[in-house]
Amino acid sequence: MTTHVKRAFKFRFYPDGAQAAELSRTFGCVRKVYNLALEARTTAWYQRRERVNYNATSAMLTAWKKTEELAFLSEVSSVPLQQCLRHPQGAFTSFFEGRAKYPRFKSQKKSRRSAEYTSWAFRYRDGRLTLARMREPLDIVWSRPLPEGARPSTVTVSQDAAGRWFVSLLCDDTITPAPAATAAVGIDAGITSLVTLSTGEKITNPRHERRDRARLAKAQRELSRKAPGDGVNRAEARRKVAEIHARITDRRRDHLHKLTTRLVRENQTVVIEDLTVRNLVKNHGLARAISDAAWRELRTMLEYKCAWYGRELVVIDRWFPSSKLCGACGTIRAKLPLNVREWTCECGTVHDRDANAAQNILAAGLAVSACGDGVRPQRESSRTGRSSVKQEPQRATAGTPRL
Repeated sequence: MTTHVKRAFKFRFYPDGAQAAELSRTFGCVRKVYNLALEARTTAWYQRRERVNYNATSAMLTAWKKTEELAFLSEVSSVPLQQCLRHPQGAFTSFFEGRAKYPRFKSQKKSRRSAEYTSWAFRYRDGRLTLARMREPLDIVWSRPLPEGARPSTVTVSQDAAGRWFVSLLCDDTITPAPAATAAVGIDAGITSLVTLSTGEKITNPRHERRDRARLAKAQRELSRKAPGDGVNRAEARRKVAEIHARITDRRRDHLHKLTTRLVRENQTVVIEDLTVRNLVKNHGLARAISDAAWRELRTMLEYKCAWYGRELVVIDRWFPSSKLCGACGTIRAKLPLNVREWTCECGTVHDRDANAAQNILAAGLAVSACGDGVRPQRESSRTGRSSVKQEPQRATAGTPRL
């Protein structure tokens, strides 16, 4: 059974001077309108206890364009400005539902530079994309084809801190489920080994940040020597630091995509732990290594790929004692420090810490799939009493290789 999803395809492009200037103006206007809308919402709430919705900010935008100090807003396409008003609406919805913090103002130096165009503000014809207020199409590097007959519904143009330009096209796509498989795998995330599988295989952690740490430190020292307001020199030093960070991020994401695609292709059931990364990185001795491992991104990829290709993802309670539980007799060891990589149970079984944890994770996940929630191969309940859960299907994410 095929799955119909909204999927974003991201490509790099190289604008000419006029296009770059137009997009830079648009980015600045989008940031200005977002901040004005956020300020209006905040003022209305704290001073008059009123909630301002999207329709009200849209009317405000029309009034802002008529003022002398904000007349420059009329010099760019109106569609990205209207679209950016929807972002505070979503941010406040997440805030009031307790899923996010209070929205923050966009910074010229730190915030993401982007603009969103709907179908009224661009023309896509014969593989050529032309944005509003531009005469020539964008010079896009089509690194992969769009789905046959696809027509983009939304186009998002962005520029990262390293100065690279990207365009993301949101299209309807049809995902064909992968061929049925019978294998199941438990995954234990780690630092020395990025993941250890219940089969005993260990995937080495590439440590992308550590490999470029010396280059990054040198670039950051050069940046620190440039005084604030040093103009071109400081901007160039900032760009070099951003380029190294971009290189690290790209290599990490590429490795995780290949790993997760392989796991989803080879296994019908994938079992993982519910790790709370934001709490784990509070350990200052391991925070850098944990961030470099990107466990949260690994889980996110597994979530939507399993949903796309008809696989089952089971998430085990974070308090499940996978490392301390003996897979042979079920005994739970009282303490097991992180520096202990092998341990011997009272029954005489010698365990590799990570391999034993992966096998216990798999056993708990299979128990959930076969007998329902709450079944665990252990003698005591977990710390919170919560049980394992099956992962709900997640929304599709951009930039995923097809199986």
